[in-house]
Formats: sequence, structure tokens, C-alpha cells
Amino acid sequence: MTKYIGAHVSASGGVGNAILNAEAIGANAFALFTRNQRSWVSKPLPQLEIDGFKALLADRGFRPEMVLPHDSYLINLGSPDEDTLAKSRAAFLDEMQRAQQLGLTMLNFHPGSHLNKISEEECLDQIAREVNLALSKTEGVTAVIENTAGQGTNLGWRFEHIARIIEGVEDKSRVGVCIDTCHTLAAGYDLTTEMGYQFCMDDFERIVGFKYLRAVHLNDSKKGTGSHVDRHESLGLGMMGRDFFARLMHDPRFDDMPIILETPDPTRWAEEIKWLRSL
Repeated sequence: MTKYIGAHVSASGGVGNAILNAEAIGANAFALFTRNQRSWVSKPLPQLEIDGFKALLADRGFRPEMVLPHDSYLINLGSPDEDTLAKSRAAFLDEMQRAQQLGLTMLNFHPGSHLNKISEEECLDQIAREVNLALSKTEGVTAVIENTAGQGTNLGWRFEHIARIIEGVEDKSRVGVCIDTCHTLAAGYDLTTEMGYQFCMDDFERIVGFKYLRAVHLNDSKKGTGSHVDRHESLGLGMMGRDFFARLMHDPRFDDMPIILETPDPTRWAEEIKWLRSL
């Protein structure tokens, strides 16, 4: 079994550039935005760009299932506001369709926020319905739920939230989970000790199930356990402790899936990847 490690690289100038940027840091996996994440509507991907991406991906030896596109931060599938929900629904479908066009197998997304206007349960059930809608209009792309730090009214910070969304998704073969290590710590799962790590992983298995795990965002955290503050730090410079990274790299449950750095200093990515491999 192999560990596939990379980072969320820039796709500026065309999605194919993400492949070259990933290759430059010694990655064998990567994440990217397939469109401008700061706007609701983006122009379609030109066919030439799609064909070029697929050809370059194969040429440089990247497996499509080790590429993790991330959707726009504007999207809130749990929004109680009808206008925001309509825009989120259209943008999420567009993101899923882009992943399908590029021959990729996943789309990573943040669940959503209730904005104190609807209950947590209503919000989670709405997110599941929106995922069902997008899955019904696409093929071959798994919607991958990312756990959150629980800032503000964001849901998805408890494993129970994720389990409830999965429960509401009709096609279980096309829903998965991405664990963000910084978010997990900030949400209150103590990953800093051997015992805390085991407790957290046991909880995940019991509540969600490792069969749904599709990817990892591997980040250190500027803030401590239960802070509910989403602030990523470079590996080994934050609150996680260096031993945590060795534990994860030795854990076979994280083999054969994209392990993606979203650490704040891109100039360190190559050396962080090298260090992880050395563990």
C-alpha cells in the first residue's frame, strides 16, 4: 500500500498548470480549484483545456482518483436563505460537472451553515437533499464531505453531523469523507497523544465508518484542541505535535487516498512532503 501525498496547488492560468505545480513539489496527489472560488458563476471549461488536462495527468503519472478538486467557499448547501441556496445549488452542480468533465472521481466540499435560522437537524437533512440532487445529475463523481472546525454556525465538526448527512444520501457509493486534521483538533478531538489519536479514530469508525474515508487534509493547527478556530499551520510548527504525523503516516487506514497539505507556506510544501515520506 502507498501513501499519496501532495498539496492544494494553484491552477492559475489553466487547470493543467495544477499538474505541473504538483509535480514541482514532488507530489503524487494534489488538490485544486477548477474555477474561481470567489465567484458564484464561472465560464465553462473549454474542451481543449479538458483534453489537455487529461492528457497531461496521464503523461505525468498522476492517478485521477488521487486528485481532489475543492468547491467554492461561497457554497452553503445548508443555507436557510432561498436565494443563497439557489446559487449554492447551481454552483455545486457546476463543480460536480467540472470534476466529471476532467475525468476526476471526487469533489470535496464543506457541509454548510445554519446561520441560527434553522435547527442543526434541518440543516443537515437539507445538505443531504442537495447532495442527492447533484448526484442525480452527474455520474462517476463522489461528493466528499470535509469535517469542519465548527467556527460560527458551520456544521460538520462533529462526526455525528457527517453521519447524518451520509444517512440522508441515497447513493451511498457516491458519498465520502475528507478528514482535515486541523479542523478535527479544533473541533475538540485530541490528536496530540497516542491515546487521543486512538480514541478519535475509534469514534470515527463507530460513528461514520472508515469505509467512507476518501481523503485527508493534513494540516497542523495554530490553535489548540476544542478552539473551534480554523487556522492552519505548517507541519510541526503548531499544536499537533510531530508525533501525530508519524502516527498517521504509519496508519494503513490512510493508504491509497490523497493526503493533501493546505499548510500556509507553499515554499515549504516540497520539504514537508519529503519529511512525511521519511516518516
